Amino acid sequence: MSNIDWVVLCSTLAFIVIYGIYKSTSKASAENYLRGKDGSKWWTIGLSVMATQASAITFLSTPGQAFHDGLGFVQFYFGLPIAMIVISKFFVPYYYKQNVFTAYELLENRFNKPTRTLTAILFLIQRGMAAGITIFAPSIILSAVLGWDLRLLNIIIGSIVVLYTVVGGTAAVNITQKQQMTVIFTGLLFVFFYLFQLMPDYVSSNRVFEIAKINSKLNTLDFSIDPKNRYTFWSGITGGFFLALAYFGTDQSQVQRYLSGNSIKESQWGLFFNGIFKIPLQLFILFIGVLVFVFYQFNSSPLHFNPSVEKMIQNSTYASDYEVLQNEYEQIEFKRHEIYASSSAIEEQKEELLALNTAEKELRAQAKTLATKIDQDVVVNDKDYVFIHFILTQLPIGLIGLLLAVILSAAMSSTASELNALGVTTAIDIYGRHSGKEMTKEGLAKHTKVFTFLWGIVAIFIASIANLFDNLIQLVNIIGSLFYGNVLGIFLVAFFLKHISAKAVFYAAILTQIAVFVIYFMDVVGYLWLNAIGCLLLVLIASSFQLISKKS
Repeated sequence: MSNIDWVVLCSTLAFIVIYGIYKSTSKASAENYLRGKDGSKWWTIGLSVMATQASAITFLSTPGQAFHDGLGFVQFYFGLPIAMIVISKFFVPYYYKQNVFTAYELLENRFNKPTRTLTAILFLIQRGMAAGITIFAPSIILSAVLGWDLRLLNIIIGSIVVLYTVVGGTAAVNITQKQQMTVIFTGLLFVFFYLFQLMPDYVSSNRVFEIAKINSKLNTLDFSIDPKNRYTFWSGITGGFFLALAYFGTDQSQVQRYLSGNSIKESQWGLFFNGIFKIPLQLFILFIGVLVFVFYQFNSSPLHFNPSVEKMIQNSTYASDYEVLQNEYEQIEFKRHEIYASSSAIEEQKEELLALNTAEKELRAQAKTLATKIDQDVVVNDKDYVFIHFILTQLPIGLIGLLLAVILSAAMSSTASELNALGVTTAIDIYGRHSGKEMTKEGLAKHTKVFTFLWGIVAIFIASIANLFDNLIQLVNIIGSLFYGNVLGIFLVAFFLKHISAKAVFYAAILTQIAVFVIYFMDVVGYLWLNAIGCLLLVLIASSFQLISKKS
């Protein structure tokens, strides 16, 4: 990176952190620290909700997902707008009526302390793991840029986020997220238009879409009814709905965002804002990945996008085998460039182009096989390196720094929300309810700082032992899907099934969580379905327990 890129990156991030600390400490109070109750307007809530969900993983993994598989991932979000309506109608008024600091606080009012504690613990487990992954994601970026050790970067990035989250609390998170989203939108728009500028002169906008279409990158809808298919219209509209309902309705990292609203109406409009703009934003990010794919139809790309894996192979006894694959790959690229440059009717060359792309995929698979021969435990997935490779090798000076600031801003935003929610939940729902002491708001705020700091250490540790799995964005969603359905079921029983007792819900939650783990590890269905299954299982088992207890 150039000095200009470093200036752009560091100054952008420094401004966000310093501004957030200054604004939050200038109107410091225990209430503001714990809940950010500063009368936020609907657009602030909407941006904050969106920023909490849009982590660095979104901007690292999503373009790579589209590069390989096209726009189909957007189906994952189809249930979100419906979930926003349900949450606005039922959840938000309930939270405001109860005047709670955390989502789990109202469960004690409806059930009892054990149910509240169990639900809070389920949240802490899954969100603590997710916080580690959101720190790990940007560490990959700077590791590729600087060649620094991943664990060192996890500590540096995690420490920066912990600093302003501990100092400013919920208020600092809310304040900084507006600036972070501004940086994110600006950077994405720049790279979108610049991608079109990078295309060869003979490639019009129409041809860009034509190339993407021929390679099935624009296929958005999949109406397959196979439950093992991860991303279909049906899994998005059902599993995605339950996941969004649980995440936005019961996850403290999101509930805190709209509890800071000036009124119920402001909170509801903030959620509507997210429901309206989330799918277009996600589609836009995916389309950037498609444009990167089209760009590499005319330009050379590495056989493996992870530079450390590529270097490992080149320094091994399989270096000559890799060189053979590289030569074959370069021949494919040359033939493809010739076809695009000479043919005005791409459709006529469709079969040959598809054959070349199939051959390319085979060569990439063989390169991954070589890597596993060297190290059986090496992570050969390189989806998360596609976009960062493009940023570092193709963008001009200044824009590289801005795009890195985009990804790091997203990481800071989502991680800060998670750590803040973890700290508040631990202080209020666990320590505050089991310490045997009467806790004032000031006392809770002090303990929240301590627990936020401790959760920051846990998240950094998890980041240090994480790996790329299949794809980072899938990993985070899998972690959520393992817990969210069960938690959502508990809340739905609390809201709508008043006849079910605390005891029935408590034991049903334990059995449901075990069942969800079994279903996932047996690979019965795609992970998105776990949200609906967990929710329905909880309601069914709790209802059965209640019926049995009445008969006995």
